[in-house]
Amino acid sequence: MASLDFEREKALFRKYYDTNEKRLIGAKDSFVDIVRTLVGQTGAGATTKVEGRVKEKEECIKKFQRKYQGKLEADEQPYQVRDFISDLIGVRIVCLYEDEVPVVSELLQRNFRILNVTDKTSAVESTEDSFGYKGLHMDLALDPEAAYPVRNLPPADLCFEVQIRSLIQDAWSMLDHKIKYKKSIPVDLKRRINVLAALFELADREFKEIRNATSDLMQQATVTQIEPEAPGQAVSAGTKTVNAFNFVPIAAHFFRDFVFDDEKVDDFVQDILEQNSTLQKADLHRCLNENLKVVREYRDHILAENPERTFSAYTSIRHCLHLYDQEKFARILSRRNRERFVAWLKANQPAPATLQP
Repeated sequence: MASLDFEREKALFRKYYDTNEKRLIGAKDSFVDIVRTLVGQTGAGATTKVEGRVKEKEECIKKFQRKYQGKLEADEQPYQVRDFISDLIGVRIVCLYEDEVPVVSELLQRNFRILNVTDKTSAVESTEDSFGYKGLHMDLALDPEAAYPVRNLPPADLCFEVQIRSLIQDAWSMLDHKIKYKKSIPVDLKRRINVLAALFELADREFKEIRNATSDLMQQATVTQIEPEAPGQAVSAGTKTVNAFNFVPIAAHFFRDFVFDDEKVDDFVQDILEQNSTLQKADLHRCLNENLKVVREYRDHILAENPERTFSAYTSIRHCLHLYDQEKFARILSRRNRERFVAWLKANQPAPATLQP
């Protein structure tokens, strides 16, 4: 039974914790699995990590003393320590961008029973001279009517706190927790911390804007039709030249089953432009259209000789570029691969693809 005897309640909490520690750890793992699977299945947001922890026993007692003990005893209200530790089991979700936090929040609210919501972002933004990390905290429990995408469900009587932050908010929170004596800190240091917090907030916003801008460029490149220039027509530099944004829709048209990774595309396009900085979108389209059939025959020959080898879309494009302009793309293939390809062409293609001077 609840009481006002703190020493007694502290001992009872320690006994509860020690007795149930394995059960709590198992529940934590299950909650993490559920959240990670839900986010992954629905694509609710780009997350960098989903992790969990069981709050350390003595930290729970310190939190109760700091936040609840004084008021409860002043009001002569009996208590049990564990009833006031809603974050005994905690799950942290770190999203790449700030605007994905509410998306993940809505997903969880649809799949769990909501016990409490604390919006630390609103709390910070509503106070001019405050500093601290932003993020969304929610106390959640299993919804008995929900169908969860995992086999091992946690016990129905256990709840958990979930913290949802952006990557920048998570970085700030770790630094924020290292600042000592925040209530007593001098005004000049408070101002410096507020400036630092503003820089973190600006970084969050700018990363989001850069993401949106690059997404717009990709969208524009996707919907723009490739129009070969008429003879004598001036080429608009900067808009027609191949870049990482317009490369993907062109390449994806010819390699529909291949996934072009952003980072690899960026490096590959730079490699192309280092050898021919004026290559146009129409040139790349023409290059693949005219030479891919021959290159695919060569690829089949290579793989038939050695099934364990790989011949990716990037490799095919390199061979097409070599056929398209041997002078400008002399280094697009390694010496050994170039010699092997040329020898095969001589033996199997009496009339190889036309080479540009």
